[in-house]
Parts: sequence; structure tokens; C-alpha cells
Amino acid sequence: MGRSARGEFAYQGVYRYLDALIAQADYAEQGRLPSLRDLARRLRVSLATVQCAYSLLERQGRVRSVPKSGYFVNFAEREVDSPGADAALVLPAFPLPMPSPRTLERTLLAHERRLSRQGGEATWRLGNGALLRSALATRYTRASGHCWNARHVHLATDVQALLETLLLALHLQGATAVVATPCCWLLLNGLQQAGMRVLEAPMAAHGGLDIRAFARLLEREPVQLVVMPSCLSVPLGRLMPAQDQQQLARLLAEHSALLLENDLDSDHCFAGPPASRLRDGIDASRLLILGSLEATIGAEAPYAYLLCRQPGVDEAIVRRGFLLPPLRQHAVANTFAKGEVDESLAALRFDLQARMEHLCSRIELRLGTHLAFARPDGGRGIWARLNQPIDTKVLLAAVAGTPLSVIPGELFGLKGSFPQHVLLVWCAESWDGLEQALRRLGRGLVGR
Repeated sequence: MGRSARGEFAYQGVYRYLDALIAQADYAEQGRLPSLRDLARRLRVSLATVQCAYSLLERQGRVRSVPKSGYFVNFAEREVDSPGADAALVLPAFPLPMPSPRTLERTLLAHERRLSRQGGEATWRLGNGALLRSALATRYTRASGHCWNARHVHLATDVQALLETLLLALHLQGATAVVATPCCWLLLNGLQQAGMRVLEAPMAAHGGLDIRAFARLLEREPVQLVVMPSCLSVPLGRLMPAQDQQQLARLLAEHSALLLENDLDSDHCFAGPPASRLRDGIDASRLLILGSLEATIGAEAPYAYLLCRQPGVDEAIVRRGFLLPPLRQHAVANTFAKGEVDESLAALRFDLQARMEHLCSRIELRLGTHLAFARPDGGRGIWARLNQPIDTKVLLAAVAGTPLSVIPGELFGLKGSFPQHVLLVWCAESWDGLEQALRRLGRGLVGR
């Protein structure tokens, strides 16, 4: 994803523009906002970039999406909490914005230019995403017991909307779910928004899953959905040991609960694709795999996908009417089919690991007396425990205006779960300003 002269991601410029429109919106006009295509044309950016900005605003509750009508200002939310009043508290979306390798970005755009020159009834003009769904099905088929095809793959504009549609289709409102925490706050929030009763999976002293305590929980609670990472636990950045995966798979085989496997971050393991994943030992008929193209392609493809065999889900997805640009879908499918995604991921993992080593070393040097953390096995953030209680609003204010994101640990679990934890993420490509940001954060940690 490209950068502007201000050094920001393209979607951030669109976000700022929409922020101004929201502030000026008139009740008489019902708060209607520009369509994806109109805004892309007006600002000369891609549809995917506009969708990324709208998705962030929707996650924050500031806009609402009406199927087949467009986006509208959420006036109730605007009255309660004006974002301009406390910009330091605006949190980034998840997955966190991450540029794709330049080579892949250029390749994706080259595919689009070639496809757009095709005349007549070009296959991409059909707009049903069949080629992309087939490419994802092929990517996830690894054994005879886990064969997927295009009809098992569902596409959506973003993770939150897809999760909401899935839970409604499975009639899980009011049901009990168990979640491995800390976890992606979009998933946690989505479960709660659906009215589910959410329980946290018990953790062992070493920070992993306590299998025995988890077994007892399944015995005494009417659990219908279990949410677990595929292999990389984010924000911890820790790989789930193969032995734990096998024990968990055997335990789940004894219960009727569905498994929602969080595969949003698996491609960000520093050491490369893991040899095993949780789904390898799970009956495919009870398996739901949730992923995001943003993790592999970057913010130019902020689309979510679901692999699922449950009846009724495909019909619910069709009724929701997600609109994904057909040209972009076809171009993304071509990058998968030609092996270009895997080539770029190798370079991306190397870059992520190098950046993480640098960030860890600077944080240890500057802030090592104020917080503790373990070097992650993957991902883009550092999960840290503060050595003394600090109001996270103070820390957010301390780094306001810098590319250093300080995300409160409470967002990754139920109320009171991680009061002295934060996720630290450096959101810029260059390291300019890192030392200054760490100094400011250090002053916030000592209350100055």
C-alpha cells in the first residue's frame, strides 16, 4: 500500500477526509456518505483503500453500513464521543495496517492492468469471486481428510462483518463460547456484540493453555463454540507447540462444539509456515477457519474469508450482499495461482523478524526497567507487562502523534483480565522518530 507525502498510509488520508465529512454531516440528509466508487474516484485511490478506511470507521461505531444502500453517519455515536475531542484515544483497526512488499503490490496492479484491457465477457467481470475462492480452497487443502473446494469458501469486506454474519447464520446468539486470551479484539468484540456468553480458556503458569482445566470447563459448561489460534497466538506472538495442538484436538473430538480457528496471523510466523496447525486434527465438518487477505496481500486487499461446511452459511453470506471489486478479486487470485504470494511472504517474514529484533532491542535498552516481555515468534507487536500499574490513557497521550501504538491489554480479554499489559506496535516503515517516541513513553511510564 502506498504512502503519501505526509508519510502516512493511503487509507489514513481517506480516513481523515471521512472524519471531516462525519463532523459536518447534517441530520436532514440522514448522514449519507459517499459510495466506495465515488470516493475512490474523488480521492484517486483504489476501492480497497476506501473500503479499509470505511471498515475502520465502522469498527469504531462511527458509521453504519446499510446493505445495498451504502454508508451512513452514526449520529448517536457522534454525539456521545466526538473523535476530535481526544485523538490520542483513537485505536488502530485490526489487523493493524501493514504494507505489502513493493514487488507484490506492483505485481497485483500489473495483473489488474492486464485484466482491465480484456474486452468482451472477461471472466473477472462476472464478479462472483469463483477464481479467488478456488485459489483459497486449494491453499487450505493439505490432506485427504481436509479437502476444500470453492463452495466452502466465503468472502466478505472485512473480518467483523463476516464474523457477525457467521454467528447469525449459526444461530449462536446467547450461546456460550470459550476464547483463548489474549486474542484479537475484533473477534472478542464480535462474539460479545452477537450476544454470546464468552468465557476465557484457562491458562497455565507458563502462559499456554491449561488442557486439564480446559477439559473440566467443557464438562461443566454448555460450550457451543471454541475460538483458538491456528498456530500463532497474537498478540502474544507465541507459537502453539505441536503437542498442545494434538492434545487440544483430541479433547475437542470428545465434544460437539464448533471450532473457530483464528488464521488471521499464521503467515506472520518468522520461521516460515509451521509444520502443523490446530485444524490438522479437527473434523472438517465442525471446523470454521477465519482468515484475512490483508495478512498476505496488504491493505490493498482488506477482505476476510471463511472456510466452512456448515449448512445455511452460504445463504446468509449471499443475503448480506458483500460487494468486493471483481477486478481486484481476480487479480488477487492470479497472485496466488502463480505462486507470487508465497514468494512475497518469504521476504515479508524476513523483514518482520528483522524489524522485530530491532524494536525489541531498542525497547529493552530504553524501557527495560519499566516493563517485561518475551521476544515473539511472529507478528508485528510486543506484548509487554508493566512493572507497575499505569493508567493506559497516560501512555496513549504520551505517544500521541507518533507511529508508536500503545494498545491497552484489556482489549484482548474480558474485563480485568490484562490490566497491566500493553501491545506495542511500530506502525511506520522507517525508524525515524522511534527514539523520541520511546523517550516519551518512558516519561509516561514514570508519571512525568
